[in-house]
Amino acid sequence: MSDEFSCLQGGAGASLHVEKLEWGPRPGLRLVRDIGFAIAPGSRLAIIGPNGAGKTSLLRCLYRAVEPTAGRIAIDGVNLWAMSAREAARTIAVVLQEMPGDFPFSVRDVVMMGRIPRREGISGWSDYDRERVAHALEHLDLAHLARRQFATLSGGEKQRVLIARALAQEPKVIILDEPTNHLDIRHQLEILDLLQTLKLTIVTTLHDINLAAEFATDVAILTEGRLAAFGPPETVLKPSALSAAFGVHATAHADAAGHGSRFSFALSRPDPMPATRPSRSAGAIR
Repeated sequence: MSDEFSCLQGGAGASLHVEKLEWGPRPGLRLVRDIGFAIAPGSRLAIIGPNGAGKTSLLRCLYRAVEPTAGRIAIDGVNLWAMSAREAARTIAVVLQEMPGDFPFSVRDVVMMGRIPRREGISGWSDYDRERVAHALEHLDLAHLARRQFATLSGGEKQRVLIARALAQEPKVIILDEPTNHLDIRHQLEILDLLQTLKLTIVTTLHDINLAAEFATDVAILTEGRLAAFGPPETVLKPSALSAAFGVHATAHADAAGHGSRFSFALSRPDPMPATRPSRSAGAIR
């Protein structure tokens, strides 16, 4: 992967400040409840929690898919909803779980779509646009696949293409919804290793707690739409907090490489009652 890509990364990303955020699809139903946190430019935030905790709903607020019913989101101190749609698209890039199936475009075409927010009027692609796309393809080791049809790629290759498209936007923040979903172990590690090389602010949901511990500079645990814990992984990822959030028994194990803890999980079961013989009353019939 090319070191020349630093010019695409937009410096050190942007700060993200979320304050008293709330959202729900209808009155009386709140899926995001009073959430607040702040991360510095260039941070990597992993959002974890059980199914239905509100992780995707929170992401949708952060990338302006839905407008919060209360609270504020600020990027570098600017209210997200005070930005124009074009300015927001130039600031935030999004990589979602839902990947198109038979996308009738080449890899280069898909990555070029990331330049749309930067395009002026109805003019064609500029030399600068083509240069940015070429750098994105090179950085994600996709140059040799540039003419391939997107639909013919493997899951890991498709995910890299979508990240390349996001980078071609030249954003300050990248938001990803389960970027390792449906990928094998090697491709999961490759995707997260790639994201760690970027100088952007990254916000992502993850299911794998151990991957989150290795990847993130900050972790947020969500339960029932609320922020149960937030902070550095070594502070937030404790067996007691994970057990409470996921309803399991979490155990921490020392990492063999000395890089912190790894976790294993088991179902929490009540202790079995000791076996006892039935008592017989004085007048029991034999």
